[in-house]
Amino acid sequence: MKFFKFLKKKSDHFSQSGQDQFAYNISGLNGIYLEIGAHHPIINSNTYNLEIDCKWKGISIENDLNFKSSWDKYGNRKNEIIWDNAFSIDYELLIKRKGFPRRLNYLSCDIEPAENTFNILKKIINSDLSFDYISFEHDKYSIGDKYEKLSFKFLNKNKYKVAIKNVYSRNKKNKIFETWFIHEDIKFKEMEYSNWKSKFYSKNQFEL
Repeated sequence: MKFFKFLKKKSDHFSQSGQDQFAYNISGLNGIYLEIGAHHPIINSNTYNLEIDCKWKGISIENDLNFKSSWDKYGNRKNEIIWDNAFSIDYELLIKRKGFPRRLNYLSCDIEPAENTFNILKKIINSDLSFDYISFEHDKYSIGDKYEKLSFKFLNKNKYKVAIKNVYSRNKKNKIFETWFIHEDIKFKEMEYSNWKSKFYSKNQFEL
């Protein structure tokens, strides 16, 4: 695991819980992401800081056209966003068209409901793509641990392990909604989110 030294430059945090910070800590600058469920280009965005500050390339997928005017407004986001149903996309062909490798750095997986998030996760992993890091939204706080358990079982079988567990939103410790997985070839000892947050994200700000 590579923890890069923090520079003096800071920016406001945009991701909900530091997903972008963890992606940077794992993969550094100039990575590649696949974002399923882009929503707003800045608010709660897992990829804004990665694209703007870390010079990552990537593709975002969003089916809700209500967000399109916001993406059109923020012209500094140049990476491709596809306005389509995530299930209708051939991800293997998409990655090939972009000239990206089959091993990408980050998969952000968040569409509603959690059942859809789990099913799109399976579709992508079964398309023979792999990732350094996957943030998977299971919404445990509202629907229980069904998809938390299913995602662990599925990803563990496909050579991923839990990196950060019991991820909660902002400072709402009772709102556990995600698990962060990493590929089994990455050296990292599993941590509780609260411990990771206090050590690497204590100010709720993304930092290089």
